[in-house]
Amino acid sequence: MTLRAFIVGITGIIIIGAICFFNDAVLYQNLLIGFHMPMSVFGMLVPAMLLFNPCMSLLHRLTGLKFLRPFNHKELCLIFALILPTCAIPYCSFMRLMPRAAMLPHHYAKTMPSWKILQEDGKTYKPATDYLPQQMLADPDVNNGDALNAMIQGLPKADGSLFLNPASIPWAAWKRPIMFWVPLFGLFWIALTGLAFVCHRQWSQNEHLPYPVVQFANSMFPTETGGISGLFKNKMFWIAMVFVFALHMNNYLFVYHTDTMIPVERVFNFTPLGKLFQTFLRGGGWILLFIRLYFCIIAIAYLLPTDVSFAVGLAPFIFYYFFGVMSNFGLTPRAGTTYGARIDSGMLLGSYVGFFAILLYTGRHYYLSVLKGAFGFGNAQETGKSSIWGMRVFILGFAVLMVDLCMLGLDWQISLLFLIIGMICFLVMGRIIAETGMFYLSPGVYPGVLLIGIMGEQALGPTTMVILFSLTTLLFMDVRETYMPYIVNAVKFAENGGRKYFKYSTALLVGMIVMLAVSVPAAIYFSYDQGMNWRDGFATSTIPRESINSMLKARNNLLAQGNLEMSESVKGFDRFSVMKPNNNFLIAFASTFIGVILFSVCRLRFPSWPLHPVVFCMWPNYCAYMTCWSFIIGGIIKVIVMKFGGSRCYQAIKPFMFGMIAGDMFAGLFIVLTGMLYYFITGEAPKPYYVLPA
Repeated sequence: MTLRAFIVGITGIIIIGAICFFNDAVLYQNLLIGFHMPMSVFGMLVPAMLLFNPCMSLLHRLTGLKFLRPFNHKELCLIFALILPTCAIPYCSFMRLMPRAAMLPHHYAKTMPSWKILQEDGKTYKPATDYLPQQMLADPDVNNGDALNAMIQGLPKADGSLFLNPASIPWAAWKRPIMFWVPLFGLFWIALTGLAFVCHRQWSQNEHLPYPVVQFANSMFPTETGGISGLFKNKMFWIAMVFVFALHMNNYLFVYHTDTMIPVERVFNFTPLGKLFQTFLRGGGWILLFIRLYFCIIAIAYLLPTDVSFAVGLAPFIFYYFFGVMSNFGLTPRAGTTYGARIDSGMLLGSYVGFFAILLYTGRHYYLSVLKGAFGFGNAQETGKSSIWGMRVFILGFAVLMVDLCMLGLDWQISLLFLIIGMICFLVMGRIIAETGMFYLSPGVYPGVLLIGIMGEQALGPTTMVILFSLTTLLFMDVRETYMPYIVNAVKFAENGGRKYFKYSTALLVGMIVMLAVSVPAAIYFSYDQGMNWRDGFATSTIPRESINSMLKARNNLLAQGNLEMSESVKGFDRFSVMKPNNNFLIAFASTFIGVILFSVCRLRFPSWPLHPVVFCMWPNYCAYMTCWSFIIGGIIKVIVMKFGGSRCYQAIKPFMFGMIAGDMFAGLFIVLTGMLYYFITGEAPKPYYVLPA
């Protein structure tokens, strides 16, 4: 890794970490990261390749200075490999959640009567937050209770000042949760990095996965000497990019000038057709009757095998119809709380575990060789040293995580099961983005739910459950910017940039530390500068309340059954002797687990098998129904092109698709920058316009 590539990468990390929370939670506009293909990173490709690199080339020719030479392909690969994993920190999957989950439970403990628990004396009450280990929570009493109140309302600013004085923020209130959550997440990131190195050789070289996100960036990167990519000389690319960019600019201007501009619709309402499909509607499928067009997703679907595109696109339709059939028989697959043992949760978790089982089976010889190599056996040439060291890092990270969770109050048996299920879920997410390019991935897989479904509430007890629910909330509730898909693509970028894995790992560690040092105080600062963004109901209401609400419901059930005292006293292996699995949950789990296995076998046996087994993992949730039509349209375009034009026509249209992706990414970045400029000029928040789902 060259020094200047490292410097550019660290500079990008600092900029993203400093402004991300402000852009997303204060200005509330186009998300700076938002997905596993962040617009703040990929949107820079067009200006960097067309403006920055040519200027560097000119300066290099004029001055002869070596460090002013244009950036080449390998350097940009390493810059992307450095920045991408750090995007898991600044907002959605960490700093959007952690401050609210650490402080706002104190607010709800004061304002919600159901959070006051009657003691054994029948006279006094204690807050439900006492069930949580205190290191998970911020201290609300710092500055005479102002740490909580100021975060809810915002601190007053000096007259004429646009921003708050950092010295007025009660930083001491955050020492405890930062010392707990940052190392915990850091251990997960370390273990997942090792896991990504283990899987990379199998996925990239043995199975030849497409890595669509990396494929797009590589098409725009300069040559080895810094020359401009041939993609920028292709007319098809420019037609698509200019069209998409112009469409977004027109729609963005319409937000400000509704009386003079005419928007170009990207959402089409076909809900009147719903009356023809009553079973489908009964399952919740009405939301799919809104056809939403996202150009970059259409383009990615075009780059994929058609069985993958149609599997991702059709999955919500299939499951909504299936839910409708179930409702006809009196079954309600989504009845219950988020962390309850619901039928749909069992089906989703079964599909993820089944997908993992297939991954393990198809790569069994490789993974076994890596495991042997990690303990000093086997041939390192067959698996690569990076895979062996990755396995060692994963094992070490996993072991330390086990100790950390046991110190938190969980039995080692529960900690082991939770971590195994969690690692499976993260690994499958990484596989999905490598194979499908589904960069908007938030499936709603909750490891704690699987433990509840298998063991039952009475085998765990309120204290263990609330810890599991809290861990699940922070690690899995919002995974649209979670670490594993980033590091999977980053390792592919590192491979394309020269495969100096040890140097890359060292640089990545520095990058992650820098991002934490910048983004953690920035998020806390803007939380006090502006107060709570109550428009973000998910982060301010669901996140701080869900774990305790689910625990209280389970506690009330145990209390009514007379099992509360027993559930709190049972420990260790004794938990398995009192476990009562939820039968509906287990049947749902087994059905999709078997479905994934059968689809995988059929795909291997029959070349014309129409759907990839990933269809079981693409659950009908927000990200699925927002993107499914785009995947279907992209797949249909590819089928038509291949049928009537063949492979030559398919290759000729690929630049057009890359242009659509570039148009979306650049438009998103442009809107973010102009929105910030508008705020600093006028002092008012810009009006929101979203290129991709909010």
